[in-house]
Amino acid sequence: MTPSSDASPGTGEPADPWLTPAELAAWMSVVRLITRLPWALDTQLQRDADLSMVEYMALAMLSEAPDRTLRMSTLAEVVNSSLSRLSHLVKRLEKRGYVRREPDPDDGRFTNAVLLPDGIRKLESAAPGHAAHVRHLVVDNLSPERLRRLGQDAERILQRVDSPVR
Repeated sequence: MTPSSDASPGTGEPADPWLTPAELAAWMSVVRLITRLPWALDTQLQRDADLSMVEYMALAMLSEAPDRTLRMSTLAEVVNSSLSRLSHLVKRLEKRGYVRREPDPDDGRFTNAVLLPDGIRKLESAAPGHAAHVRHLVVDNLSPERLRRLGQDAERILQRVDSPVR
């Protein structure tokens, strides 16, 4: 299970795709992290604030936007959701009085999501508990340098994920 240092002709990729035992162990830790951390964060938000993680993120992204307004397509992108899934999510938030949808005044072909005062209050009440949970699970477990490096490493991986396949 050790990778070959020989590259496949013309590809620049290793000829042996298998992970070494050390690479596999590290990868399995990453897999557990990317599956269990979102669940832990979502569970806390559901329990303490009656919000899912993606609902919280939508409210948070709207709160940081100019006029607390984003096009639905932009909001879908920043919360990593399909437009269809986001539409259902915003409909739920709209029913709870946290957001409203309205035509984009600059281009009526688009719809904007607008954060309402009740949504701001909901976010403000949920944020301290969420931040404390993030601190407990992640921030307090790492030195400032390791946290900085983790953020850099995550960004490097995300750049590869987001880049077009060649």
